[in-house]
Order: sequence, then structure tokens, then C-alpha cells
Amino acid sequence: MRYTLKKDERLCSKSQINRLFNNGSSDLVYPFRILTLEVDSAEEPHVQVLISVSKRNFKSAVKRNAIKRQVREAYRKSKHMILSVYEEKSDKRLLIAFIYTAKTIVESSYMEQKLILILQRLTDKDVKINS
Repeated sequence: MRYTLKKDERLCSKSQINRLFNNGSSDLVYPFRILTLEVDSAEEPHVQVLISVSKRNFKSAVKRNAIKRQVREAYRKSKHMILSVYEEKSDKRLLIAFIYTAKTIVESSYMEQKLILILQRLTDKDVKINS
């Protein structure tokens, strides 16, 4: 398994982002608010991710970009958990938005733990639905 995060794995389409924010289900795991939406589509990739940091909480673009780098790195290392589930379901795609809600920058290790917890919850939900 290659631990990469390619351009096509990032959610960039405005129409898909609007669908995610309008129709997606929300969950809160500090320091993230997570929006997820399962879409009927056989296109690659099976999971697409959006990472957002509020300008209200972090005025400096340098800090916002640093947080986004931390989140991308944490997701990149642990994305295999969710990918294994969605690669089996060739007719479904998952759109995920990670919205950073903390007012301060948290440690990378803490962020990685929380991201793993989120991905475990998502895989558990999906396994229960398919059972």
C-alpha cells in the first residue's frame, strides 16, 4: 500500500462540495467536525477528502496552511482503513470534509489519534449498514 494523497483524492468540484454540505451527515470529534456523504458512482477514487480551517479562528494563512498540512499527513497515513471498505463497493463513493474547529493548534500525534478514531467510526457504520 502506497501512502500518498493524490490530486484526484482531494475534493475540488464545487458541485460535489455543495452536495456534501447540503446533504451530508455531520459528526463532531474534537478537533474536527466531519461531513460525510455516500454517492452512487463507479468513478475513481472511491474516497475524496476536503480539509478546511476557519479564517475566523486563524487569521494567519501560515497557521491555516500548517494545520491543513498536519491533517493531510494524518489522513494520508491512515486512509487505508476507509479505502479498504470502499474499494470493495465498486458502485459507491464517499465524500468527506474534515473541518478543523479547535481554536489552537493541537499536536500532530493527537490529531492523528482523532483522525484514526473518525475513520474507525466511518468503517464501523459502513460495515453495520451492509450487514
